[in-house]
Amino acid sequence: MTITHLVTHSGGFHADELLSSVILTRLFPNAELKRTRDKAWITPDAQRIIYDVGGDFDADAQIFDHHQRPNPLRDDGQPYSSFGLIWAQYGQAYLSAMDVPEKDIAAIHASFDRGFVLPVDLVDNGTVNTSEAGPLFASMTLPVLLESLKTVFDDREEGADDRAFLAALPVARAFVEAQIKRKAAKFRAEDMVLAAITAAGEGHVLELPLGMPFRSGVEKAGADHLLFVIHPRGTEWSLTTIRLGDDTFDNRADLPVAWAGLTDDALEKASGVAGAKFCHNGRFIAVASNYEAIRKMAEIAVQEAVAR
Repeated sequence: MTITHLVTHSGGFHADELLSSVILTRLFPNAELKRTRDKAWITPDAQRIIYDVGGDFDADAQIFDHHQRPNPLRDDGQPYSSFGLIWAQYGQAYLSAMDVPEKDIAAIHASFDRGFVLPVDLVDNGTVNTSEAGPLFASMTLPVLLESLKTVFDDREEGADDRAFLAALPVARAFVEAQIKRKAAKFRAEDMVLAAITAAGEGHVLELPLGMPFRSGVEKAGADHLLFVIHPRGTEWSLTTIRLGDDTFDNRADLPVAWAGLTDDALEKASGVAGAKFCHNGRFIAVASNYEAIRKMAEIAVQEAVAR
């Protein structure tokens, strides 16, 4: 059955139905988005999807409200908003429409739910207050930013709320699609890293074809022997360390102390490598003008790290 209408409530909007609309308008691009509280429209029909309005949740009937009692809860007891309900029902189809590889869909669906959808659900239900982000950041949370696109209280021109909603929709879409693309890219990078780890064998240096997120792949492979990573950076080459975790700047091994903060001739002299161009004072990245130079720098860094 063709979906001809996507129905949500009229008036001011919140992040949950706005973000739900991002998902649904991609999946049903020919459907009309209708904002109304007319009971004739918020009654289930095979040709419409109703969300954040209607007083019921029934996925089979294509109605996804969360304001009724009892309200729909996740398996862990946390409340859904309309966004969570829509994501649970249509999220995997949305990821497929975003050209996410089939093998990655389930993992990205779960990751996006935990890190993006759930916070919106909790804020919308009042389970979490954005003030918990602290006074400096509370107004910068995504639900608050999206809802700041609503009309101001004294703009009562006819159709103002609907125009504001439609203007906010591409803004919300940009955030959702950017998050999905980054997650999909992380999975692509992981595949490339795992292949590079196989190629590296028992060596201590991982060589990648371009700059990319690599630590999750290194950890997934259990490649504890790797100490440094090299990859091209434009016309130059980069040598980087491998951090021990997300919550620390400590590395498996640092670049040599003698290189710290040096550039060009001074770094060439300290390292003994022609083509050495830069080493950060923090000793977590160095740059060389060519592949041969960066390989030599990596070998020196490994030798010093292993000797410690």
